[in-house]
Amino acid sequence: MTVPFREATIEMAAIADNTRHIRRLTGVDVIAVVKANAYGHGAASAAVAALSGGATRLGVAEIAEAIDLRRQGINAPILAWLHEPGERFETAAENGIEVGISSFDQLEAAGAAAGSNGPVGVHLKLETGLSRNGVAPSDWSRVFAEAARLERIGRLRIVGLFSHLSNASRADDLEALARFDAGTAAAASAGIRPEIRHIAATAAAIDHPETRLDAVRIGIGLYGLSPFDDRSSADLGLRPAMTLRASVAAVRRVPAGAGVSYGYDHRANHDTTLALIPLGYADGIPRQASGRGPVTINGRRFTVAGRVAMDQIVVDVGDAHVAVGDEAVVFGDPTLGAPSATEWAKAASTINYEIVTRIGNRVPRRGA
Repeated sequence: MTVPFREATIEMAAIADNTRHIRRLTGVDVIAVVKANAYGHGAASAAVAALSGGATRLGVAEIAEAIDLRRQGINAPILAWLHEPGERFETAAENGIEVGISSFDQLEAAGAAAGSNGPVGVHLKLETGLSRNGVAPSDWSRVFAEAARLERIGRLRIVGLFSHLSNASRADDLEALARFDAGTAAAASAGIRPEIRHIAATAAAIDHPETRLDAVRIGIGLYGLSPFDDRSSADLGLRPAMTLRASVAAVRRVPAGAGVSYGYDHRANHDTTLALIPLGYADGIPRQASGRGPVTINGRRFTVAGRVAMDQIVVDVGDAHVAVGDEAVVFGDPTLGAPSATEWAKAASTINYEIVTRIGNRVPRRGA
């Protein structure tokens, strides 16, 4: 079998299975988060896989992402929650996209966007301690009163109330949940009865049953990665969907003392063989993992030697037999012997979310 020059293989069955597993675990609806090109996995194909696994709604950051899903034939409910200043919501309304509302101004804009397609579906986001977007508690009464009025006159449909947790600690998350419950009660006093309430992402959905409410928003878990430092994907019953691989582009035998890559941060301790892999920081390989990132070649594990360059990394394979065209796997499913995205995250002092999301457009995605 010919090994691709560079490729990210996405196992769609894994995304569907992960969705199914989390839905069974939580017992509530799953909102599949496919923002940022589905964390690098390909938004439309990941959305289809998640929906086939039982997701009932999709989540994205921006309306443009939702529009692109519509253009690719995705008809499921989609929520977009991060908007540019002065955003108008006519395009969202025309395409049946639900919008997250974090301010009175956004609420007014959503009401103004209603037209021949009927009321605009909105989810009111409440600030419960994360200090990002969301309606501040001091504005709840005004926003709830206006939202209820706009719903009564047919300009809005209040689909949901939602917020986001910090994952700082169980105590912090339960405190945020208590604030959210207070906001829900205040909304009810204004006559608001949302279809769904959602606050938990993957970590809370797994660890804090109290936060599951009517639906959970699943991002990293959808793609089979763990949000926890002390538990692996396999521990959670999840399967990583992405495998990043490439073919060995060159092989060079070098003597002891030979420098490797920029700056000669690595020098060969003895006569050795170096394998060149055509993936670099332009493709999303973190430069911070220079000298530490794991790679398997022909199933054997090695470590990146020297600095990650823009287009390539070098692996010191010692006396192992490696030839041009052999398969190199940067990360994938560790239960199958591949390095994990989490190992790369540790090597780069970051999180596995970033490792998969940063894989660049130069790397072709292939569904499997």
